[in-house]
Amino acid sequence: MLTRTGGYALHAALAIAEMGADGRSVRAHEIAEALDLPGNYLAKILHSLSRTGLLVSERGRHGGFRLARDPAEIRLIEVVAGFDALGRERQCLLGRGTCSDAGGCPAHREWKEASAPAFRFFETRTLADLMRSPR
Repeated sequence: MLTRTGGYALHAALAIAEMGADGRSVRAHEIAEALDLPGNYLAKILHSLSRTGLLVSERGRHGGFRLARDPAEIRLIEVVAGFDALGRERQCLLGRGTCSDAGGCPAHREWKEASAPAFRFFETRTLADLMRSPR
């Protein structure tokens, strides 16, 4: 459902929410180490999240990344939207492009019903919801 990049973005945003809960900025290398992700790849994701306004990027000795808003105000769909088309359009399960009611593939109706709860999850859950969930 999520691309690898979308998943990394979600993991990184959650890590920043948790590691920076005291308001401090979290350095990219700290996040990469904690999540065991390639640093250069993660840096591109973090800068992309900064450009969308979800993260604040700070330079300097005590720089790093922090959430631009409270975790309870950041829906998961916002985090992955720049990397995945969740909520905007549904990809065809059979690889025939964008899924639509007009001219759908043989699996369209069932795929639409099966994937709807996942789309709703991303639209209604926040980073704070994930922070409260048991590991």
